[in-house]
Amino acid sequence: MRRLVAPVAVLSGALVLAGCGSADSKAELSVSGAYMPQPVSDSMAAGFLTVTNKGGAQDELTSVTSDVGEVTAHETVDSSMQQVKDAAVPAHGQLVFKSGGNHLMFEKLKRQPKQGETVTLKLQFAESGTVTVQMPVKSATYTPKSGH
Repeated sequence: MRRLVAPVAVLSGALVLAGCGSADSKAELSVSGAYMPQPVSDSMAAGFLTVTNKGGAQDELTSVTSDVGEVTAHETVDSSMQQVKDAAVPAHGQLVFKSGGNHLMFEKLKRQPKQGETVTLKLQFAESGTVTVQMPVKSATYTPKSGH
């Protein structure tokens, strides 16, 4: 009987550890700081927000849709803007879209959002599915306290 005790203890320990790891092996996403400066153009606008991942697995933003027009993600490299297909949200990290850096670009606007209104976004993630965000429209010169 004693011979079974050690293997059973090892197996039990492995199952306990596997159980702990599975809770941490998926993304846990939240969105904060979303805003759109009131567009000065009737066809284009920019949007900014932060996606925070408290989980232990990376996820990817694969698309963004909105009720006001087409939306694409852009990154800024050497002061040049480039559209990106996917944007990584690292495990225990953030994906930041901020003024002067990576941002969301709204094009072919169906209407020009005005300060005080709200724009609805649907962020599609590879693993976490869809997250709906209400993005307030701020003044054209708005600068958030957080720097985003």
